[in-house]
Amino acid sequence: MKLQREFSKQIHQNIDLIYDFMGNSSDFVVREITVGSYRAALFYLDGMTDMQKIQDNVIRPLQETSAEELSLSFLKDSVLDVGEVSFSESMEDALDQILSGGLLLQIDGMGEGLVVSLPGWEERSITESKTQPVIRGPQESFTENLRTNTTMVRRRVKDTRVRLTNVKVGEKTKTDISVMYMNGVADDELVLNLISRLKNMKVDRVLEGEYLEESLVEKKQMTIFPIFYNSDRPDSIAAGVMEGKIAIFIDGTPFVILAPAVFVDFIQSAEDYYQSFIYSSIIRVLRYISLAICLLAPAIYVALTTFHQDMIPTVLLLSLSAQREGVPFPAFVEAMIMEVIFEILREAGLRMPRTVGQAVSIVGSIVIGQAAVEANIVSPVMVIVVAITAISSFVIPSYTMAIPIRILRFAFIGMAAMFGVYGLTVGILILLVHLNSLHSFGVPYMSPIANFQSSKHSDAVLRFPFRNKTNQNNKPKE
Repeated sequence: MKLQREFSKQIHQNIDLIYDFMGNSSDFVVREITVGSYRAALFYLDGMTDMQKIQDNVIRPLQETSAEELSLSFLKDSVLDVGEVSFSESMEDALDQILSGGLLLQIDGMGEGLVVSLPGWEERSITESKTQPVIRGPQESFTENLRTNTTMVRRRVKDTRVRLTNVKVGEKTKTDISVMYMNGVADDELVLNLISRLKNMKVDRVLEGEYLEESLVEKKQMTIFPIFYNSDRPDSIAAGVMEGKIAIFIDGTPFVILAPAVFVDFIQSAEDYYQSFIYSSIIRVLRYISLAICLLAPAIYVALTTFHQDMIPTVLLLSLSAQREGVPFPAFVEAMIMEVIFEILREAGLRMPRTVGQAVSIVGSIVIGQAAVEANIVSPVMVIVVAITAISSFVIPSYTMAIPIRILRFAFIGMAAMFGVYGLTVGILILLVHLNSLHSFGVPYMSPIANFQSSKHSDAVLRFPFRNKTNQNNKPKE
């Protein structure tokens, strides 16, 4: 049935038509009341609106109105005791507002209605971030409420240049999305391009940020690396907005997207700026070392033990040979078995209830590793290599960056098993070329390292003191 776009002046016709479109749903409420000498109707969804406010701020003032001549303007300005009230001439728009927690007021004989925003669903309270915890710094994270999230960033960036643009995306979900940026700091062309692409996006649903990320990535950029940075920490998003990035808030998810994003963003942590710059710089270097270990450690072991035994010191080589005595599999098969088993344990720990998930992962790894060594399926040194690799992956602050590193580890193990160190060298070169070919909304993915920019390099790998920042937009006002 095609939706009638304009209201009828006959209220009973509007009631019948809206009932038909809502499918006589049990949670859809039509409350008929009398306002003065006029017949009126309230349309809303039970559970989506605040019932107490409907009774106290809408129904009671309407029933107490004694004016003989009524108009929607009079009701809006002088009767309704609520904050957000707007006119609606389109039934399609009114239904969208009802489905978003609004209330529609229609008066018999008037060809339009009033939409009152009275959302009243249950919300999760602000809690500590579980994905990006810090020892020192703000201990709060975003919630699933869009306006709560934008407010948490506004509270930190008290600047009149901060702008918000609202967009609805998704033909079925009609998800509310807010784009936040700092006017004069963010690139104007980039902002307009992003908002235009969101408005023209043809998707039927948006339930989380990944729906947008996959749709916004250019088709020619086929990569497993994250092109957008996401975080549930208000301080991280506030810092990104002040640096000229664009924040995308999606209603219904506590994770906010930042664009553009570069490789170094995923290695940095919010806590880097809450500790001494010396300590933070050392930790950042440690993260890069951990990333290299996570990506290459098993592959280097396979390459050395398979093709390049002469590169291993004699004493160590004899020790490795003694440990591998009786193991029926080559180093490549050993590494693949242990890596696959650990990935299974990692995923099992994440999906199981939190009270037992961590214990299962730790105990399972110890028991299976010990049993595999005693059964001569793998060598003890392989268990050590895989354990160090696994622990190193947890040092990477961003979970979305750890995923592609874990995937590429298997590819490097295969290249090392086939071609040794030469295969590793070619694989690293291919990876670097691929990373340098990526762009995030026109910004080179490896900047400011590959596309060297001295003004931004002070915060790429090492964290220099705040007084040495050269970006004038980030300097505190004196």
